[in-house]
Amino acid sequence: MTTECVIEAVGVRKNYKGGTAGAGLNGFDLEVRAGTVTGLLGPNGAGKTTAVRILSTLLEMDSGTAAIAGYDVRRQGAEVRRRIGLVGQYAAVDEVLTGRQNLVMFGRLNHLGHAVAVKKADELLERFSLTAAAGQAVTKYSGGMRRRLDLAASLLVAPAVLFVDEPTTGLDPAGRIEVWNAVRQLVDGGTTVLLTTQYLEEADQLANRISMLKDGKVVAEGTPDELKTQLGSDWLDLVLADPAEVQRVVELAGPLADGEIRVTDVRVSVPVKDRTRALVTIANSLHEAKIEPEDITLRRPTLDEVFLQLTGPEVAA
Repeated sequence: MTTECVIEAVGVRKNYKGGTAGAGLNGFDLEVRAGTVTGLLGPNGAGKTTAVRILSTLLEMDSGTAAIAGYDVRRQGAEVRRRIGLVGQYAAVDEVLTGRQNLVMFGRLNHLGHAVAVKKADELLERFSLTAAAGQAVTKYSGGMRRRLDLAASLLVAPAVLFVDEPTTGLDPAGRIEVWNAVRQLVDGGTTVLLTTQYLEEADQLANRISMLKDGKVVAEGTPDELKTQLGSDWLDLVLADPAEVQRVVELAGPLADGEIRVTDVRVSVPVKDRTRALVTIANSLHEAKIEPEDITLRRPTLDEVFLQLTGPEVAA
């Protein structure tokens, strides 16, 4: 892995006339190293899509600077476009054509000769485990297969940087795993990926680093583990057999809590500083109160909890 920075944005601003306060970008900064996956996360309206559209030259910024592989996004748009690929939220393939025909068509549209386009298509079909379905119409493909074909099409001209916008929206768990594996293959092949996603688990699985946006600016960045460590506390999860015991358990856990206790149905989640002392203390307290939980678990914070603390209760999008 190299330390070369291939995506840079400094102080980027974009406001929409008549838009709500905070919409767009309000001093957006980003650095993405070559050969990595960076996850761009934030609640609805945080500016993720605006950032991708500006970096891919589809939208002009109001102010600030941005560069892709050393080329200025505003002044050298043609050079930037030669070095990027963009995979939108929905697969942009022709369902009437076969998988191979789609890739050959995209190759020809990218000015590849017919023989070269066919050769590249076959290589990519094999790379994304689509060779067996290469002669089938895309209408017969599963959602995961279509997204893999879409990713393959984006690599026909081997972009240095690939923007991937919510790649697994609407896919079942098996389809999501297929796409995750495809993204990992891209990075193994040297492509740098900027990923926006509404699934925090997805960012945790794929991203080397994560930038969290709120109101058009980055409010936190780091590796998934670094972001989780920022919360400071471990979590003690107690699952109860009887819903009537929840309030009593909250009271018993109160003196141990290093923050707000969260209750979801019969699960009580307690942020704690000293995990060993907290576990022993709550176990003794439950025993004395004659409460027998179904499960007690100590764990690190999740990326979801980091996200909620940093950006508020909105759902990622």
